[in-house]
Amino acid sequence: MASALEQLRDMTTVVADTGDVEAVRSLRPVDCTTNPSIILKALQSPAFAALVDAEIADGRATGRDPLAVADALTVGVGAELAGLVPGRVSTEVDANLSFDSEASVAKARALIAAYEAKGILRDRILIKLAATWEGIRAAERLQAEGIDCNLTLIFSLAQAIACADAGVFLISPFVGRITDWYAKAEGRSFAPDEDPGVLSVRRIYDYYKSNGIETVVMGASFRTTGQIKALAGCDRLTISPALLTELAGDETELTAALSPDAATGVAPIPMGEAAFRWAMNGDAMATEKLAEGIRNFDADHRKLLDLIAARLAG
Repeated sequence: MASALEQLRDMTTVVADTGDVEAVRSLRPVDCTTNPSIILKALQSPAFAALVDAEIADGRATGRDPLAVADALTVGVGAELAGLVPGRVSTEVDANLSFDSEASVAKARALIAAYEAKGILRDRILIKLAATWEGIRAAERLQAEGIDCNLTLIFSLAQAIACADAGVFLISPFVGRITDWYAKAEGRSFAPDEDPGVLSVRRIYDYYKSNGIETVVMGASFRTTGQIKALAGCDRLTISPALLTELAGDETELTAALSPDAATGVAPIPMGEAAFRWAMNGDAMATEKLAEGIRNFDADHRKLLDLIAARLAG
């Protein structure tokens, strides 16, 4: 029998949640991603040693600040990954811009311009933004310019609806982080079919398919292969190398858990700014995990800048 990973590929687009070149080569995902955590690893990876040394040397020679060097490294790693996958590379806008639509748009345009200077066209890139109200508004403007966006840190249906209304290309609901919150709050574990993170993605998927929404649903942040299997059939799933390897060694039969044909016909829900903020206010999990996610992304970004500053000084 084909492995669970091969069976999953027949019903879902598989994305690698990594910037590890060897993992991307061996696991053959369609898409992959970059973020500050991945660039931190790239600074210590032999696979990117030449790129890192060149950007650090150029930064010293031209007097560029750590942020400019970090952006160059991000695009450099993203360009390398774009050469390994047939699909898209998600590239993150700085987390500290999550509540500034204007600055987010400017940063996204700069990243796209840097990719295009390397011959990587915008149809190979997804600009990754946190799904705050301001991030969603930035994505709406970018989408109108032909820059496709990946709205990340999705923890609620309200966020998903606002993203769909904005014409966002793709959203990333975070399964494992939702589960983590409820496991701590309720002091118990969950079987896949009752897992709050799994159920959140199923609810979003059903809403989208019921209403003919084209925005791609990409489940993310998995803790177990059980969660992944419970979302087989979702548009896309972004999976860590460890879990991809586990699925590759699993020969049990996999059946689709999600299908557009099974949409329940849920009615559309209006989602203006007041409704969005009220829904988030009423959802402690979504509010806490969104804020925590932004803080964590920013912490990794600041670590990256500190490390680059040290390399530039050295």
